Amino acid sequence: MPRIITVSVVSAAVPSPRKRQALELFEGLPRHYDAMGALLSFGQDPRWRRALIRAVAPEPGQRILDVATGTGMVALALADAGAAEVVGIDQSEAMLEVARGRVAHGAPITLRHGEAERLPFHDGAFDALTFTYLLRYVDDRAATLRELARVVAPGGRIAMVEFGVPDRPLLRGLWRAYSRFGLPAIGRLVSPAWYEVGRFLGPSIEQLHREEPDLPELWRAAGIRDPAQRAMSFGAGLVMWGVRADG
Repeated sequence: MPRIITVSVVSAAVPSPRKRQALELFEGLPRHYDAMGALLSFGQDPRWRRALIRAVAPEPGQRILDVATGTGMVALALADAGAAEVVGIDQSEAMLEVARGRVAHGAPITLRHGEAERLPFHDGAFDALTFTYLLRYVDDRAATLRELARVVAPGGRIAMVEFGVPDRPLLRGLWRAYSRFGLPAIGRLVSPAWYEVGRFLGPSIEQLHREEPDLPELWRAAGIRDPAQRAMSFGAGLVMWGVRADG
């Protein structure tokens, strides 16, 4: 049987409005999540995730943590790329339920329930770490990045995928029109839950980049050195990677 472990991480604090919104938002999405992600991004989301795998560069024998694993797309790709062990963790039980159904017998993947802000792992427990569309859903991004870096061994790679906002005015205007009107319209055709996602995404993406205009500096302050970033799909997607600093 696949190594599937569910561990509940209980926080003493009452979930913040941002946290509650994220949990409620994803509750009704898992069944069509992968297909809708590809559709809403015009097929670019799978391409961004492939770039993430290349950025983290899995090696045989490595133990890799995939944070915000969702339905397990990145975790499965890491295992296929040669990682010896992949641990996927997510705060959404609904998402993990889909991931469990995708993990094949004998796959080196462990799935756990927990939060990025409080990872249930020892310091330096992993050789590398990935995370996907996470920073828009946490209250303290600096503290969360420090927590992610904590569980990676010095010299280990850390990489993420996030939505971007195009820099060029014309492209930004087209992106904003699509994110404000196109996404909700497409979502409405699928379900009320996806309509809410369509309404949420555009403002959420712009808020992140408005509040964190210098993501590389945010990474360096968290103990991740040499951060690099690649804008993809005319700036609508962002892949970032760096290396866990020593000490």
